[in-house]
Amino acid sequence: MHQPLAEVGKWLRSVVQGYFNYHAVPGNIVSLRSFRLEVSKRWLRVLHCRSQESRITWKRLAGFVEQWLPPPKILHPYPYFRFDAKYPR
Repeated sequence: MHQPLAEVGKWLRSVVQGYFNYHAVPGNIVSLRSFRLEVSKRWLRVLHCRSQESRITWKRLAGFVEQWLPPPKILHPYPYFRFDAKYPR
């Protein structure tokens, strides 16, 4: 809560990227977008609590989100591509 935005942004990037590395399977893009949005909402709430006058808006936070949080994308192939091994007999 009291750390600089850049430090929190780096930490959140690692958290979101770790989630994406595990859950970014085909057909799960909606869940990835939802997770990123929820992280952004929580970050905004913490920044609101940090300031007495609450100067940060969603529009301003969107710039930080684009800068620090990775965009959701599918990182794993479909299973039939992944398990398409041919062994010589």
